[in-house]
Amino acid sequence: MQTTELAPDYRIPSVILAIAALLTPLSLWASGILALFGAFLMIQAIILRLQFTDTALDIYRGKTLIRSFPFSEWQHWEIFWSPIPILFYFRETKSIHFLPIIFDAIALRQCLEAKGKRLEQTS
Repeated sequence: MQTTELAPDYRIPSVILAIAALLTPLSLWASGILALFGAFLMIQAIILRLQFTDTALDIYRGKTLIRSFPFSEWQHWEIFWSPIPILFYFRETKSIHFLPIIFDAIALRQCLEAKGKRLEQTS
């Protein structure tokens, strides 16, 4: 069984934190909310790991598996905004999921395309 773990990517949280800092003179409330969101994403990028196995996308917090998404239940996936990937979307038979790109987007696309025979792809 081959497992691929995606490396974290801190660009989106860093950009959000930088925008929050720039907004501070204009609006303390807006910059505070944006800074909290950026800090939340940064923490998530640090503690969460996505692993692609032969059969599922697994999400770990540290070494603890918190959720598994079997590819057999996937209907569609897409990575939004190709120039700078910011959002990963996938739909299962019973639910949809949106994840900010806080991990290696190139490796994510490669893993998804490798599983593509079971997925309807439009991106």
